[in-house]
Amino acid sequence: MLRGDVGLELGQRVADALRAALDVDITAEEALIRPSNRDGADYQCNVAMSLAKKVGRNPREVAGLIVEHLDAADAVEQPEIAGPGFINLRLRREWLEAETAKLLGDDRLGVPATPAPRRVAIDYSSPNVAKEMHVGHLRSTIIGDALRRLLSFAGHEVVPHNHLGDWGTPFGMLIEHLTDLGRGADHQIGDLNAFYQQARQKFDNEPGFADRARRRVVLLQGGDEETLALWRELVGESQRHFNQVYEMLGIGLTAEDNYGESFYNPYLADTITELQQKGLVEVSDGALCVFPPGFTNREGDRLPLIVRKSDGGYGYATTDFATVRYWVRDREVDDLIYVVGSPQAQHFQMIFATSKQAGWLDDAHSAVHVGFGTILGADGKTIRTRAGGTIKLIDLLTEAVENSYKVMPETSEVDGAEKEALARTIGLGAVKYADLSNDRDKDYVFTWEKMLATTGDTSVYIQYANARILSIGRKVGRTPAADAPLVLREQAERDLALKLLQLSTAFQAAVDELAPHKLTNYLFETATAFSTFYNNCPVATAETQELQDSRLHLLTLTSRVLTLGLSLLGIGAPERL
Repeated sequence: MLRGDVGLELGQRVADALRAALDVDITAEEALIRPSNRDGADYQCNVAMSLAKKVGRNPREVAGLIVEHLDAADAVEQPEIAGPGFINLRLRREWLEAETAKLLGDDRLGVPATPAPRRVAIDYSSPNVAKEMHVGHLRSTIIGDALRRLLSFAGHEVVPHNHLGDWGTPFGMLIEHLTDLGRGADHQIGDLNAFYQQARQKFDNEPGFADRARRRVVLLQGGDEETLALWRELVGESQRHFNQVYEMLGIGLTAEDNYGESFYNPYLADTITELQQKGLVEVSDGALCVFPPGFTNREGDRLPLIVRKSDGGYGYATTDFATVRYWVRDREVDDLIYVVGSPQAQHFQMIFATSKQAGWLDDAHSAVHVGFGTILGADGKTIRTRAGGTIKLIDLLTEAVENSYKVMPETSEVDGAEKEALARTIGLGAVKYADLSNDRDKDYVFTWEKMLATTGDTSVYIQYANARILSIGRKVGRTPAADAPLVLREQAERDLALKLLQLSTAFQAAVDELAPHKLTNYLFETATAFSTFYNNCPVATAETQELQDSRLHLLTLTSRVLTLGLSLLGIGAPERL
């Protein structure tokens, strides 16, 4: 089967038919095979309409030629032409049974590894040193981790990096505040935000402190070892806070993945020199700027990116240019992915455009900005605490775990430490799924009631479906022989088998579009198909052992698909609830 996917298998056969009938070459994807909701049809082919004008024929005539030359009698029943030229396809039961049975022996459940692996660097999470992670870091962290998992499973080499905000003038006041607390004492900071606010208040109100802070900035940027040691303490303390969040969320980022602004600082001067040598830099109001073509304001004036300020300081653009240059040239990655909020879209477009002019990005090296919308509260505004402040991410995650106990059934099979672990799996999975199940480009409303619902498109619903499947297996108390045949007699069995065979399509769409919601949609549909199967196809009381064996196989495959799909999103699948 082509790439383990029924739609692509049929698409290839349609492509072969078009080549034989009209000498037209298209790919399997271009055959436009889509799942169908029409009675009696499993798939629909829409390519006749798109090709009609190109070949100078009526769409129904093109459809007729496709059907006439279609070599698929082993896989589909007699195709039906409908409407202006749609081709309805219904799979033969025997072929569907055989293809579904193949999944039983496939560790990847029909999802192939890419034949052309790439080396990919993903920039995500990116908190600021000396400030605790807040709810605004949630989307970048969750989406970035999901993309890392998806691309890794696809077979790509993925290098995560955490672009920390760990350099610049504010660190003068932070280091001075740290010294005021007593060097050599216990420097553990219980509340990073309070620490930052205390330093800021002293800087704004104590001239002597402000002078010391400014001198400390000079020492830091000049490489003074004592100052750097204090700075490293501050970074390490912040990392301890970050690790609490990452550990709770099951995010794999560690201190070794940190590539903060400080890391790129030694590269900035050479980066600017190279841009100058390539004639891309202009002086504007005393600052060195690049003006990537095609970017203007409302008045038609060219938009600049400042690479060196008039006072000699560097801006964010300089660091971003150095980042592209470093990862492509020094680390030899093929693709760069930046998981950063959508408001930064134009900034990255300008960075990428200039990087192409500089030769850092070309046909062999790409850069993509994976933008995302805002998390909203029930009032439709950016989510905040009741007092109007920023929500600490660790507090939000703790609340998720606490709320998860409310959706555990009173007849729960677990208790003690296992129940605590289950609460984390349910609560944190709900937070992740609520984020990933939305089109990442859009805002979404954060409500506990919705994300922890046991019905509807939630991780809890999918986790419950998987736990129910495993419970049925325990009740039956036996495992069918590996070669026991699949028998798809009921419509609910057929629908579930069809859905299981579509994992590859959903996975590939999520990878190609860097859109995790393509996978969450599929998992919800699969759990829904299982629910219909569960209500219509008894397993423990199946009429014959052959039928029970077949249904046990379907249950096994469904659990494996749901478990794999959730794991690719960083969500657990408890065996018992």
